[in-house]
Amino acid sequence: MRAFGGAVLMALVLVLYLVVVVARAIAFIATGVPVGVAIGVALLVLPLIGAYLLVRELLFGLQATRLTRRLEGEEPLPGADLPRRASGRVERAAADADFAPYAEGVETAPDDWRAWLRLGIAYDNAGDRRRARSAIRRAIALAR
Repeated sequence: MRAFGGAVLMALVLVLYLVVVVARAIAFIATGVPVGVAIGVALLVLPLIGAYLLVRELLFGLQATRLTRRLEGEEPLPGADLPRRASGRVERAAADADFAPYAEGVETAPDDWRAWLRLGIAYDNAGDRRRARSAIRRAIALAR
């Protein structure tokens, strides 16, 4: 829940930034000077890209949380019993040692969203965020 609060705070900060940038873009366009108009148009495009990426990330987070809660209701999550550091993160060596069954689970059942979500959580526990996100995206797609 703490991560969700942080994501919401960052989203609010980004929205504030986008509002300020749009106001500046309108001011540039209102000058009527060709260079100012070009800068204003560029400043309008950037907030659109930022808003798209914000919405995409928030949807990913909500979908991942929904699937994780669903899986957690059925069984303990990967790494639930692993030793943790003071920060709450799973110890890397323990996560690496616990990884193999989840990779095998995906090989055994490549169309099972639960197997992909377990693998994504195992990757996250091991500190590999890029692969974790990829596996969780696959789980979300399969759960649809």
